[in-house]
Amino acid sequence: MERAYDLVIRGGSVVDGTGAAPFEADVAVKDGIIAAVGRIAASGAEEIDARGQVVTPGFVDIHTHYDGQATWDQRMQPSSWHGVTTVVMGNCGVGFAPCRPSDHDRLVRLMEGVEDIPFPVLTEGLPWNWESYPDYLDSLAKRRFDVDIGSQLPHAALRVFVMGQRGVDREPATEADIHAMAAIAKRAMEAGAIGFGTSRTLNHRSSDGSPIATLTAGEDELTGIATGMAAANNGAGRGVLQVVSDFNDPEAEFDMLQRIVGTSGRPLSFSLLQSPRDPEQWRYMLERMSAAKAAGLQIRAQVATRPVGVLFGLELTANPFSTYPTYREIAGRSFAERVARLRDPDFRARLLADEPDSGRAPGLSPARAWERIFPMGLDSPDYEPTSEASIAAIAAARHADPRAVALDHMLDGGEGNGRGMLYLPLLNYAQNTLDPAYQMLQHDCVVPGLSDGGAHVGMICDGSFPTTNLVHWTRDRTRGPKLPLEMMVKAQCRDTAETVGLFDRGLIAPGYRADLNVIDYPNLKLKAPSVAYDLPTGGRRLIQRAAGYSATIVAGQVTYRDGEPTDALPGRLLR
Repeated sequence: MERAYDLVIRGGSVVDGTGAAPFEADVAVKDGIIAAVGRIAASGAEEIDARGQVVTPGFVDIHTHYDGQATWDQRMQPSSWHGVTTVVMGNCGVGFAPCRPSDHDRLVRLMEGVEDIPFPVLTEGLPWNWESYPDYLDSLAKRRFDVDIGSQLPHAALRVFVMGQRGVDREPATEADIHAMAAIAKRAMEAGAIGFGTSRTLNHRSSDGSPIATLTAGEDELTGIATGMAAANNGAGRGVLQVVSDFNDPEAEFDMLQRIVGTSGRPLSFSLLQSPRDPEQWRYMLERMSAAKAAGLQIRAQVATRPVGVLFGLELTANPFSTYPTYREIAGRSFAERVARLRDPDFRARLLADEPDSGRAPGLSPARAWERIFPMGLDSPDYEPTSEASIAAIAAARHADPRAVALDHMLDGGEGNGRGMLYLPLLNYAQNTLDPAYQMLQHDCVVPGLSDGGAHVGMICDGSFPTTNLVHWTRDRTRGPKLPLEMMVKAQCRDTAETVGLFDRGLIAPGYRADLNVIDYPNLKLKAPSVAYDLPTGGRRLIQRAAGYSATIVAGQVTYRDGEPTDALPGRLLR
C-alpha cells in the first residue's frame, strides 16, 4: 500500500529555525520537501520516533574549505558528523579554479600554506579535469555527497589566472586585468557560484612563506569584480562577497567594504574575531554594521563560536618542541620512534635542557605563553578553560617545569599512547573568556561562521562548531550566561542560509527543503579531536565526532543514523 509520505518524524520537540519557542509536532516529508508540520495522521514509508528529542533544520555552514575534498570524497566529514547538511566553500580567496595547467602546483602550494592541507594529498587527490571555473562546477555537478555544496569563486585563483606572475607578486591590477576578472566573475555567477571570496590578511601565506596574492588588491579591483557579479543575469545580479581582513585600519577598511557593497549591491560578510592585538575592536565593527544596515546595506559578520586556536601534538603539524634542536634530531622519524625516544630518560633530559630556535615557540612569546596553553581532554573537551587549567598553573601546583608537564601530557594524556594534545586559543579569547563572543552572537548582523571544515588538517579541528553551538552555548556553559536553543538554531540554520542567498532551507515549514536533524539533546556530546589517516596517499588529518545525533536528513533521505553514515548520498552541487 502506498504511503502518503516518504518520511514522517513523530512527536519531536520542533525548533523550527524561526527563533520561536520549541513545540511538539510531527514533520512529514515528500519528494525531498517538507510537506506538513503538526499532528499528522497519515503514515510515511519510513517513520522516526523523535519523542523526547529535538528536531531542527539541517545546519548550514557557510565557511568551509572542502574545495579539494569534494573532488575525491563523497562525505564532507567532519562537518556532516555535526548535523551540517549544507556547506559553502571557496572562502578566504583560496581554491582551485580557474586554473591553467601550468599553475596547478602554485595553487596547491597556496592551499597547503593557507589551509594546512599537505601538497601530496592535493596533488594525488585533485583530478584537475577543469580549467575554467564553470568547468570546475561541472566536474562537481557529476558527483553526489552527504551534504549540499555551494562554491565561491576564489580571488587568488582568479588573480593568478588573469595576471600570472604579476598577480602572484601582488602588482596592482590594470584596467584590462580588472575587466577580465569582472567578466570571469560574471560568468562564474551565471554558472552557479554562490559568491566570491577574498583574503586581506598576512596570516594567509603560501607554503613558501609568500603572502597570498590578494593581500593588497586595490579597491578598484575588488569593486570591478563585485560589479561583474552585479552584471550577472542581465543586470539582476547574483552572488555574495566574503572577506577576511586584518583590519589594521578598521575605519578605512570598513569604509572601503561599504563602498563596494553600495556600488555593487552585493551582500557581504567578513570574519569577526576578538584579537589580542586590539581586544575591543569588535565593538567598533558591530557599530559600523548597525549603521550600514540602517543605510540599507547588507554587511554581516561571521563570528566563531569558540576560541580559534591551534592543537599541538606529537602526531600533528607542530608541537611545543618543534623548534628545539634536540627534537629536530628525531623529527623525521616515525611516530612510534619519536614517542620511544621521548620516553627515554636521557633524551628527555637533554630535550628539556635545550632552548628553542624561535622566540615564537610555545611558552616564550606573550601570545603563546604556558599560561595560555591547556591540555585537551579526552572526554568532553573544554573550549572555555579557566586559567587554573593551564599548563602553567598545573606546573606551578606540581612545582614542575611547564615544558615537562606539556611533554607528559602529549605522551600520556588521553589514551597514554603519545597522542595527547595541547590547545592554544589565539583569537576570541584575549581575556580568557568567551563573553565577547556571547555579545557578538546576539547582534542582528552576526552569524556563526569560520569552522574551516576540511582545512587546517594538522593543527585545527573546528568543523565541529555547530555541535559547540548547542552543547556549550545552550546547555553546558558555566562561566557566563547561556543562549536560548531556539536562537542558536535560527542562527546556524536560517540566518546562515540567508547570508549566502539560500532561501529554500533553514526552516521547518511546508515547502522548504527537507534537511533535518533529530537530536538526543540531553545526551548530545562533543568528542575529543583525534587523528585519521584517510586522505589521499594516506595523508593525516584531525577529525572530531559527536554523539547524540540520532538522525541527519538531507533532501528527505537519512544520511546518518546515530553518527554513522547510511548509503544515501542525496547531496549535490548548489547552482
